[in-house]
Amino acid sequence: MSSFSSLCSDFYVNQKLGLKLDLPERRETVLDLFDRVRRTFPRLTTFQRYEGEVALESDSAERDWQWVALRQTSIRSGHVNPATLADAYNFHKSLLEVAPYFLSISPLDVDMLEVVFGFDFETEHDKDAIVFDALLANSPLGGLVDAGFESVLEAQPALAISLGDRGNMQAVFEVRTRPRMPVAGDRGGDPISVFLTVRRHGPLASLDELKSAFGTIVGHAELLAEQRVIPNLVAPIHEVLQSRG
Repeated sequence: MSSFSSLCSDFYVNQKLGLKLDLPERRETVLDLFDRVRRTFPRLTTFQRYEGEVALESDSAERDWQWVALRQTSIRSGHVNPATLADAYNFHKSLLEVAPYFLSISPLDVDMLEVVFGFDFETEHDKDAIVFDALLANSPLGGLVDAGFESVLEAQPALAISLGDRGNMQAVFEVRTRPRMPVAGDRGGDPISVFLTVRRHGPLASLDELKSAFGTIVGHAELLAEQRVIPNLVAPIHEVLQSRG
């Protein structure tokens, strides 16, 4: 855990359960789910509306905070700067246990389950220049830029790979330098963000399979984060930022 959080401004673990059919929109259904989540995690006291989304959040001014959000065809949750990975996993697993029953989700309805490890870097420097210098300058892509006369306007590399032979699991590595539309879990601002997304596509044989699918996903995510994301994305960006002061 210390290796995940020590090199960046914020580290977080997000989860998304994607569905094929629309979620129920009745007020009672949404509020009953949020009340149930709040009883288990009493810090979640703030109800928010975003564009196309409703969310229940803890105090985002705190360094360690949590959120749950419902969209038309997805349930999302996040734990920002958790004390341990186990804390984040327990939060997400608790939501996977209760949400399907409050929202009438069938195993056939599950489109995918994904977990995101996010690493944010706050900086006043040119974010695209930082990413270019850290990740691309010494690569063949770096040869496209004449550093003496040109500046980089956008550097947001991304790469996706398959995991295993069945073809239903993927990992995506992304670096972003652009702000996104306000959604639950977004503190605002414009950091450099490194995302590792591990995704398993459905359907599932039963809702009980969500637990084992989650365990498999986070197992891959931890290994990829330790062996690839930290040394090849996070550490180089951290080193360039440190050199700029």
